Amino acid sequence: MRSLYSKLVLMTAAIMVISALLAFLGINTYYHQVLKVQNDEKNMSIAQSLVTFIETNEGVSLEEFLETQAATGYKLYLVDEDGRSKLYGEPFRVENLSQESVDRVLAGNAYHGMANLPSETFMTGYFSNELTNTVGLSFVHEGRKYALFLRPDIKMLFSEIHYIIAGLMTLMGIISLLAMLIVAKKLIEPITELTLATKKVGKEQFNGDLHIHRRDEIGQLAHSFQQMTERLSENNRIRKEFVSDVSHDFQTPLLNIKGYSDLLLGKDLSEKERIDYAKVIQSETNRLSSLTKQLLLLTSIDQLSAPLEYQTIRLDEQLRETARKFRWLLDEKEMSLSMDLQPVYFTGDPNFLEKVWENLLSNALKYTQQEGNVDIDLTETSDSIIITIRDNGIGVDEHAISRIFDRFFRADDSRTQEVIGTGLGLSIVQEVVHLHDGEVVIESQDGDGTTCIVRLPKM
Repeated sequence: MRSLYSKLVLMTAAIMVISALLAFLGINTYYHQVLKVQNDEKNMSIAQSLVTFIETNEGVSLEEFLETQAATGYKLYLVDEDGRSKLYGEPFRVENLSQESVDRVLAGNAYHGMANLPSETFMTGYFSNELTNTVGLSFVHEGRKYALFLRPDIKMLFSEIHYIIAGLMTLMGIISLLAMLIVAKKLIEPITELTLATKKVGKEQFNGDLHIHRRDEIGQLAHSFQQMTERLSENNRIRKEFVSDVSHDFQTPLLNIKGYSDLLLGKDLSEKERIDYAKVIQSETNRLSSLTKQLLLLTSIDQLSAPLEYQTIRLDEQLRETARKFRWLLDEKEMSLSMDLQPVYFTGDPNFLEKVWENLLSNALKYTQQEGNVDIDLTETSDSIIITIRDNGIGVDEHAISRIFDRFFRADDSRTQEVIGTGLGLSIVQEVVHLHDGEVVIESQDGDGTTCIVRLPKM
């Protein structure tokens, strides 16, 4: 399998070759379509000036004059009326001038070989060193008729400047190719680094930092990859903590149930001890049941693939119904509950929303002492619906507030006699509220109660 670097180098070389070929074909076509006629006219003008000079200067030596002109950069082919020919200057590659063309020039007709040269694909006509690629005129010198054919000597006319330009073009091509090799190498290096980092991520090694500091698309890709790696690392950490916490939260009540079950098998138990042990087992069983339900609910939220089952409900009625479920706990703790609920309609998933109110109200009742107070308010503004659940319980310290929505996080439960919770309730609250495009805020001070504020958007 070819590497991206080799593909890029080959593609660059191919582009340079194809570009040069297309440019050559384009120039060749332009010469045959436009410049060929102009070149013919220019050389015909030069031939005309030579012929005019010869005819107007009878005493000039034709041999010396033509040799002199050949030395200045022209190829001259002279044919007299007797059919004798002589070449002045460098020889032609092909002497393919037909006798018919010679006779026509001797008869006084001009020969436009350059303009009438057939178009060629791979040989620019300007450089075609053939006798047919000339211009021809007739003249009379010392009573004899001649036909003169002329074309520039390209080799002689190719001066130092032309060599400089040719060398410049060659060096430009070489330097461009070498520069492209270096640029391609620099371009591929971060991709190679990204490939190695991807393989590490595949092996769950998330601690590698990318040393790619670029502002182009590759730099953006590297930045996005780094962010993804950090999120994967965090998710991996949370997953491991989640498994550890779940194992711990299941293991503790199971050990308690096993231990007290063994104690219940004792023969010398009093009735009071038997009841106490049974209550502990019942409490731990309820705790396991609650934990299982909470985990299943969180899993269903995390893996929610289908849309929420939206229904238009009366939030005030749902809050009253939730409060009625906890009437027994209010009576048991001799607590007072006040509700100020405006009639509010909201479109959401009633089952998920019910879990929000149950968790918030359950926490308020759990962490409020005997004869405490819980207030529930429901108000509607121009752009949102605000639900407030306030208690005067033990509150939460500043450190716990920053982690209160973390899964399995529990504040110090030593201050309350209630059964230790699962640490999942507020995580569920936050997830459900976010699914409804809302927000939840917890305000609390240690020893001074807690206020839970849920804001939902008006539909």
